[in-house]
Amino acid sequence: MGCRSGVGHTLWVVSLTLPIRPLVTRPNVMIEVPGSKSHTNRALVCAALGHGRSRLEGVLLAEDTWAMLDALAAMGFEIDIEEGQAVVEVEGCGGRLPGEAGESLRLDVRQSGTTGRFILPLLTLGSRTYELDGGPQLRERPFGDLLDGLDQLGARIEGQKLPLRVQGSGLVGGKVRIRGDVSSQYLSGLLLSAPCAQSDVVIELTSPLVSRPYIELTLSTMTKFGATVLNEGFQRFVVANTGYQATTISIEPDASAASYFFAAAAVTGGSVTIEGLGTETVQGDLAFVDVLASMGAAVTRHEHATTVVGPDQLSGVEVDMADISDTAQTLAAIAPFATSPTKISGIGFIRRKETDRIGAVVQELGRLGVRAFEEEDGFRVEPGRPGPGLVHTYNDHRMAMSFALVGLVSSGIVIDNPGCVSKTFPSFFEVLDRLRSRAERAERGADQ
Repeated sequence: MGCRSGVGHTLWVVSLTLPIRPLVTRPNVMIEVPGSKSHTNRALVCAALGHGRSRLEGVLLAEDTWAMLDALAAMGFEIDIEEGQAVVEVEGCGGRLPGEAGESLRLDVRQSGTTGRFILPLLTLGSRTYELDGGPQLRERPFGDLLDGLDQLGARIEGQKLPLRVQGSGLVGGKVRIRGDVSSQYLSGLLLSAPCAQSDVVIELTSPLVSRPYIELTLSTMTKFGATVLNEGFQRFVVANTGYQATTISIEPDASAASYFFAAAAVTGGSVTIEGLGTETVQGDLAFVDVLASMGAAVTRHEHATTVVGPDQLSGVEVDMADISDTAQTLAAIAPFATSPTKISGIGFIRRKETDRIGAVVQELGRLGVRAFEEEDGFRVEPGRPGPGLVHTYNDHRMAMSFALVGLVSSGIVIDNPGCVSKTFPSFFEVLDRLRSRAERAERGADQ
């Protein structure tokens, strides 16, 4: 079955608003979460550039990964998808993109930041003229440092934000210096295409690296596809122009998605186990459970599973979340239920995500009657019982999923635009409902 458009493949939450019913019993469940978006999109790029046919198992099929799949298919890659099995097979191009010189192609990566920032360097390897565009949110997100890095490698790109015009002519290779404190996606994008440059690529960071675990994931994925990268203290990377080799790879469950269910256990005093995420994980966001442990939760990690059991009462925490910033909103949602304030730092750069995630968190906690304060590189949340209210999500999937946790404990919480979760976790609210006991779900069904 060939690659088809992502339109119609996403499970939408059709209501404009969604009330969240508080749990009446503490959960004691094993939860399955979909494959990692970050792992899926990295593996798709490596597979597309590889020699031969690669098989990706356990992939995430959601808006962000459909954006990548559709972009690659539009470029001419042969992609077969078994949706029911979450399997994707990609016929790689051996580092030479499909299409002839003189042709032009427009690509729309919709709202997917990872797709836009990973595809842009890949397009420079081709011979066609490409116009790379995206949705309104992504058009406002910066590409400047990535563009600067590609310019140093000999790329020919017009524009500073989407839409961008790329004249594919190959990457010369050589040395590039970029910042590391704006977005790790810039560095990942350069790294992923670097093995297919005309010569070795040396990348030096001019500022400290944020979200280091995502770079670890990038390097791990590249290595599994046969790339050779010398990592010198996460400040300098030497990438040999070896290209990639086809392989079979298993995509882990998404650790960022798992954070919501681990947090649900912590805030309700229940127990949640997630298989596929254990001591051998390549995803840094699983470190979120260490934050929960510092708040009083009991955490047990096995080789291939992790369990969180919540305490009777959470304690506040002060934590630098620069390396696990995608879970900052998750922590903010359960922080009001702690006995002392929670302060999150090191995440100033998340103001430039799908929305200003610092400002949005403080605004919505305030809307629910919780005292929260913006700080230069994070926010502080005071203890307090959230009252009823409509939570605005700003079309940000992580706002919707995080604040749904508030509704598991407090009455009257309603999520606006719940369908935005389809960006990374289309079935989120269905899975959230599995926290309820069998008897509770039966009673709910009878009420309906």
